[in-house]
Amino acid sequence: VFLGNGPSGICLSYLLSGYIPYFKRDSLHPHPVLQRKLEEAPDVSILDQDLEYLSEGLEGRSHSPVALLFDTLQRPDTDFGGTAESVLSWWHETDRAIPHLVLGRNAPGGAWHSIEGSMVTLSRGEWMGLPDLPFKDWLKQKRRGLRNNRATAEDIAQYYQHYVVRKGLQKNFRSGTVVTSVRKVSAESISSHAQKDLQENSDLLWNFNERSTEVFQVDGFFKTVKGDKEPFSIYAENVVLATGTYDSPTWLGVKGENLSYVHHQLSALEEAVKNNSVGIMSDPVLIVGAGLTAADAILFAHHCNIPVIHVFRRRVTDPGLIFNQLPKMMYPEYHKVHQMMKEQSAACAGPYERYVSLPEHHVLSFGKDKKCIFQDKNGYQKVYKISMALVLTGSNPNLSFLPNNGIDLAMDSGQPVNPKRNPIDVDPFSYECTQEKGLYALGPLAGDNFVRFVQGGALAVASSLLKKANKNPP
Repeated sequence: VFLGNGPSGICLSYLLSGYIPYFKRDSLHPHPVLQRKLEEAPDVSILDQDLEYLSEGLEGRSHSPVALLFDTLQRPDTDFGGTAESVLSWWHETDRAIPHLVLGRNAPGGAWHSIEGSMVTLSRGEWMGLPDLPFKDWLKQKRRGLRNNRATAEDIAQYYQHYVVRKGLQKNFRSGTVVTSVRKVSAESISSHAQKDLQENSDLLWNFNERSTEVFQVDGFFKTVKGDKEPFSIYAENVVLATGTYDSPTWLGVKGENLSYVHHQLSALEEAVKNNSVGIMSDPVLIVGAGLTAADAILFAHHCNIPVIHVFRRRVTDPGLIFNQLPKMMYPEYHKVHQMMKEQSAACAGPYERYVSLPEHHVLSFGKDKKCIFQDKNGYQKVYKISMALVLTGSNPNLSFLPNNGIDLAMDSGQPVNPKRNPIDVDPFSYECTQEKGLYALGPLAGDNFVRFVQGGALAVASSLLKKANKNPP
C-alpha cells in the first residue's frame, strides 16, 4: 500500500507494475565510470543490480546517491544544458509485477491539483517528467511549447493523470481516500474471516506467507460521490509513505495568528482579489516569508496593483536565500522580486510603487483592528495597518495517521518530521525506515524535494520490494 499519489507514488506504481529498466545497448553515457559499470552486466536490469555500486562517485544537486543515479540514467547531461537521450530501455515483464494499491485524496498527481493552475514551475519542464514518457513529447501532442523551458502547474497535473492512464496503472489507484491510521498488528490477531477474504482476493496485497508474524493495518475512509464516508481496513506487509508536505502550512506561533484576516495559503489572496475584498485602494497586504511561494504572492499582488508589505527574517544577501541560488536567465520573475527586496526597503524609497520590503524583521503580533506589529534585529518596533496577511513560510507534512505523528521515524526523534531540517531516517539504497522495517518513505518525507529526484527513491523501494517478494531472476 502506498499513501500518496503524487509523482513518487505514480513512479513507484509504474516500476511495481512490471516495467523494468535495462541499460540500452549501444548507448553511451557521458560519465565514463558509470558507462563502464553499466557495460559489466547489460542483461541484468537496473533494479537487480547493486544500486550502491552503480551510484558511487556520482555528484549533482541531490544528497541521495540513488536519486542522482536514476536521474542521470534518464537525463544524462541535463545539468549542462544537454539534451542527450535516456540510456534506459523499458521492458514490460508482467510476471515481476507486485500487487499494490496507491491511496490518494485527489486525482493522481497529488498536490499538483491544489496549486493555482497558471503558476509556472521552478524546475525546467523536462525535469517534471516520469519514466518513459517525456513531458515535452506530451506537450507537443497538445500543440504547446514550454515557456522559458518551464511548465504550468495545470499542465503538470494533467500530465500525471495522463501518465497513469497511458501506462495502464489506473487499477492500482484509489482516489478520494483518507488514511486515518497505520499501525503494526500481529498476523494472528487478524480474524480468520479477514484472512480468508485476503486469500480469495488473489492475495491482493499480502502474500499470506508464514514468515509474516506482523503486518500493517491501514485504516481510513473512502469518500463516495454522494459525499458519504465508507470506512476501510487494508492489511499489507509493506507500506510506502509518499504523502509529501503540502498538507499543513507552518505557523509563526504569534498572538492573533488565528484571526480571520491572517491566512497561510496563497489561494487566499487569489480568492480575495476575485471577491474584490482587496484592490488598488486597500490597505497593504502583508506577505511574510522569503521563499518561492512568498515570491509568487508578491508577483500576483504586483500584477493586480495591490500594495504589499513584505517581511522576512533573513538579510537580502544571505546565501541561504533561494533567490541567491537561482540563475537569473532562467528565472527572470524571481530575480525581479529579489531586486525589489533589495531596492525597496522601508528605509529608502526605490523605483517600485506599492511595495515595501522589511528585511531582518519578524512579526510580533496581529491585532483585531488589523494593525500588525513588527520588530527589527535591533529590537525597534513598527506598526502597520493591513488589509490581510499571508504567512508563507513553508509547510509541514501531516503524519497524524502514524503513532506519535511519525516523530519516532525522524532523523532527530525528538523533533517533528520536516522535509528540509528533519526528514524521516531511511536507508539510502532501499528507502526503508531504519526504525520500522516494512515501512518506506519517499519524496519530501525522505528529504527529496524535486520531482526529478523523487524517482530515484522509487527505484530504491522497487528494488527492495522485488528482493523481498523474491521476484528477482537468478
